[in-house]
Amino acid sequence: MTAWSANSGWRVRGRRTGAFGLPVGPLPEAARTELRHRGVRGTATVLGVRPRRGEPGHVFWVRVAIEGEQSYEVRIRQWVSDTDLHWMSPGDVVGCRVDPGDRERLVLFVPDPAESGRVGQARILSDGRRAEATVLSATPVAADYAGRDDPVLRLDLELIAWDEPKPWCVRLVTPVPLAAIGAVDLGARLQVGFFEVDRGASVAVDWAASLDEG
Repeated sequence: MTAWSANSGWRVRGRRTGAFGLPVGPLPEAARTELRHRGVRGTATVLGVRPRRGEPGHVFWVRVAIEGEQSYEVRIRQWVSDTDLHWMSPGDVVGCRVDPGDRERLVLFVPDPAESGRVGQARILSDGRRAEATVLSATPVAADYAGRDDPVLRLDLELIAWDEPKPWCVRLVTPVPLAAIGAVDLGARLQVGFFEVDRGASVAVDWAASLDEG
């Protein structure tokens, strides 16, 4: 029995405005509270974010992953604090709770450090160690066909750091600035930040430094 079927006896109620790729409308406070307590736990990779026009809050374009289920993309409208917004930039992975009766109804949140499997991209680049990455493959994952967000690619990279004894490979799903599309060809070199030798959870590409060296 999957998480969806196990929790199918309830459904968060609230206004829905999303259809055909449009952002799902913000949930009422009561619905968000219920969802935080009873929704199916997952993670969401932030693919794009921008302020709502003339209204409080932001539109988030995220790729949602739930254990045992196929990942999917959705745009939602949600208000978050300025502190949380700092950790919800493109490429960051945050927590989410999903309505089992409607996978496009979800609430995003920044998990506590102890339960988060990913470090914020900004923090990696400001506080992390440095390495050089060689592009092994670059595969498109998603793109905003309205032309307002950067394309999202799956990058397989081989990293080399002066203070590590051997190279290691990582896989990232990350937005790539349009100006950097030519920098992710097979064999291209990128500058990255990292905290640990892992599969990519603590790795971020420094696009500014990579373009300067290119």
